[in-house]
Amino acid sequence: MKTNLHPTEYRPVVFSDDVAGFAFLTQSTAQTTDTIAWEDGNEYPLVKIHISSASHPFFTGEEKIIDTEGRVDRYKAKFAAAEARKAALASKAKKANAAKAKKAAAQE
Repeated sequence: MKTNLHPTEYRPVVFSDDVAGFAFLTQSTAQTTDTIAWEDGNEYPLVKIHISSASHPFFTGEEKIIDTEGRVDRYKAKFAAAEARKAALASKAKKANAAKAKKAAAQE
């Protein structure tokens, strides 16, 4: 086995889920520059997380969308734009077919 592979400098770190208002203190090697005053009066490094067991649908039994980067909105906008293009092309094809039919009727 390789030696010195695993980290050895574990320290107390607070992980905080701001969405759910949930935080917990544990040992970690995660690096951060933020700090927080904990319930015991000591100050610990703070790691902010987007989702935890307090806000994850699997643990809460609720289904809610946590979209911190706007991916859902971008998807909905892209889907709406595709539908608009599809409708515009259908309208254009309908007008072209009507013009063809009118021209054919005029030639007979």
